[in-house]
Amino acid sequence: METPAGILPAIRHMKDFEKALDSGHHSIVFLETRLAQLKSLVKYSKRADKQVLIHFDLIQGLKADEYGMEFLIRDIKPDGIISTRGNIIKLAKKHDLLAIQRMFLLDSMAVEHNVKLIDRFQPDCIELLPGLIPDIIQHIHDETKIPVIAGGLVRNKEDVCSALDAGAVAVSTSNTELWTI
Repeated sequence: METPAGILPAIRHMKDFEKALDSGHHSIVFLETRLAQLKSLVKYSKRADKQVLIHFDLIQGLKADEYGMEFLIRDIKPDGIISTRGNIIKLAKKHDLLAIQRMFLLDSMAVEHNVKLIDRFQPDCIELLPGLIPDIIQHIHDETKIPVIAGGLVRNKEDVCSALDAGAVAVSTSNTELWTI
């Protein structure tokens, strides 16, 4: 399991799949896809030597339980999982998948609550959304000692640089223009 670094292309629309495969980035993320498509997408991605991360919560037709995880591991074979759900993070770690816990920065109470969940489930990485608050990126990393990925509302090169300068190990984005940075 390798922690993603730099730009992390997140595929929201299938029209961007080829761009992600052709990019020089080692890892890609699948967002909002159907379960029926996932096996072939992962297969093609692995042929292109990409580390495949699946946003478990956004896969249509996949139930967030142990059986859903078992199916994903046996039939789909991703390298890692992104989820907001602690039970999914726990299952991913149990099955030696890279476990990335997605955390929404709504207010200070949400940050405190999520830090407690992170302490409890010990993900391999944390994805912060929105990823535009450098002070919070640094705070979460200092508080948890877990690598942070910045994501959400990242619009330009300055946003990417700001997040990376604040200590994020990667920036996930579905903005294909930023995949060339």
